[in-house]
Amino acid sequence: MKFTVEQKIHYTLRIACAMCFIGHGSFGIIGKELWTNYFAVFGIGHDSAFQLMPYVGTIDILCGIIILVYPIRAVVFWLVIWGMITALLRPLSGEPYPEFIERAGNFGAPLALLILSGGINFKKVFSPISPFVFPKEKAWSNLRLCLQFAAFLLLSGHGWLNLMDKSSLLNEYRLLGFDHPAQTALIVGLFEILAAISILIRPLRSAVLFFFIWKMAAELLYPHYELFEFIERGGSYGILLALWFTLEINPVMKRKNDGFFATNFLMNNNRL
Repeated sequence: MKFTVEQKIHYTLRIACAMCFIGHGSFGIIGKELWTNYFAVFGIGHDSAFQLMPYVGTIDILCGIIILVYPIRAVVFWLVIWGMITALLRPLSGEPYPEFIERAGNFGAPLALLILSGGINFKKVFSPISPFVFPKEKAWSNLRLCLQFAAFLLLSGHGWLNLMDKSSLLNEYRLLGFDHPAQTALIVGLFEILAAISILIRPLRSAVLFFFIWKMAAELLYPHYELFEFIERGGSYGILLALWFTLEINPVMKRKNDGFFATNFLMNNNRL
């Protein structure tokens, strides 16, 4: 079965959203200590936070599964809001601001999926999103812009954290055998920020594919909970891969051109 460009993007973003929220929910089931800081933003104490974590994690996992098997528009919309809230909790709890923008994939992927599928559409809020919806030219432009901006944020945010010498990143470089982890972080940070700027200004298809591979490889290096950390960053991979697909061809213009040439062909044949 041959998929259209729109369908490739649709399934990419669906899988990305599912990965993000299933991975995030898994930390709630595990009971990640760092989450207590985020509960504290709402005035919830340490012990109560650990009691609530499994419930929050279960809801996240259920949302991820729904996106995989029956992508209800309301759930996708909720994931945009929830993804932004959970990302904002990081700077609100005292972490540096780049921790928020580095997680743009968490809310960018479901937002892009909504744009591809015709927007929020409150009349069909509880209906499933179809992979056979073909966006108009404006929707396609908005999708491309959303993916570019989200990719810019997630790459520049991670690069910024490198420039700030984030301790967990420095530990990763030490484990990889780099003798000067701070210098490595500087080089990686500058590279990722330049990559982010290039995507925002003029994304090249080959470069976006490289950044996609780079991002996937980088997320495999977490020293703790490697698999869950990798799965949780699904939104980041999905954003970059979906952007790569949009650079393949503009399907809206292709359909217009195909229709134009088909009409001319029929008119010419009729004259003959």
